[in-house]
Amino acid sequence: PLTSNLDTALDHPKQTLDKAEAEVRRLADKLRESRKKAFPSLRKQIVNLLHEVGIPEANLAVDATETLPGPTGGDKVDILFSANKGIAPRPLAQVASGGEFSRLMFCINYVMAEKPAIPTLVLDEIDNGVSGEIAIKLGNLMKQMAKDHQLITISHLPQIAARGQAHYYVFKDNSDKKTISSIRLLSDGERVEEIAKMIGGNKPSKVALENAQELLDGH
Repeated sequence: PLTSNLDTALDHPKQTLDKAEAEVRRLADKLRESRKKAFPSLRKQIVNLLHEVGIPEANLAVDATETLPGPTGGDKVDILFSANKGIAPRPLAQVASGGEFSRLMFCINYVMAEKPAIPTLVLDEIDNGVSGEIAIKLGNLMKQMAKDHQLITISHLPQIAARGQAHYYVFKDNSDKKTISSIRLLSDGERVEEIAKMIGGNKPSKVALENAQELLDGH
């Protein structure tokens, strides 16, 4: 009978599908347990770094909710954050200011950079909303990261720019019909001038130039 033949024809694919689904669930459960073991250490490392970069009351929680297995496993992982004492961690969009968010993302990147599988890191204006002494601390941490990884940092902060081993200047050329973005490596003298511009504007004073040289000497 046709129905019997169809049932027989579908039986093998169904068994294959059931076996694959069972394997996916097994791997998702294994990944879930591995994540649970890693979360406490990850949280502690990030919180300690947040304290170091000027958020002394920072608190962090990692919330994992079981979901249908997918490419990233069988969990939906959320990072909950609080910058203030006595305030329970909540979703980042509800509690983190621009500067706090930048520092949190930097701390996460710093911890992740310990994994040898990440040879190059690109930090795009991750120091947004940061200045002064905190910028110096971030620059020092970036320099530590660069000992084991290639670190490319896009920044407008002189404290960060002065810590790099090489300084590239990105600029736009509007002289033709079409704007072209270009990049070039700065010489030592050009580097002093560009950092001075970050400090004091397009026409840096003698004091700004001296401050730029001081930052580079401290590097």
